[in-house]
Amino acid sequence: MPTNLKSSHTRSIAIAASPETVFDLVSDPTAFPRWAPGFARSARPAGDHWIIENEQGEARIVVRSSREHGTVDILSADDPGQGAYSRVLPNGTGSEYQFTLQFPADAPEDAITAQMAVVDAELEAVRALCE
Repeated sequence: MPTNLKSSHTRSIAIAASPETVFDLVSDPTAFPRWAPGFARSARPAGDHWIIENEQGEARIVVRSSREHGTVDILSADDPGQGAYSRVLPNGTGSEYQFTLQFPADAPEDAITAQMAVVDAELEAVRALCE
């Protein structure tokens, strides 16, 4: 049995906006500073990936998105196994936005709790920007 399994933590939020509206926002790396400023203060294209800047410096990311499936994966360009996985789903006349982060199996619970609180705030920002 694999010993390197990660723990996954998912949050979701109902948004009174069309799935297309939500997808357009969350799949656009240039919009990351508007709803996830701790993750990216800025984002600029660099070939087939993006460079984001935050308080830790610069990082290279890849954004894999599928409008058809409503998926937006934001992955490290240097370690594609690291990143966030999200999905925009229809929810009545609006949307449901789901966001999953994976953590190393030995990640401290308080660090996970703190990071998921950031995710909660980011989801609220997505809702505010879309509604």
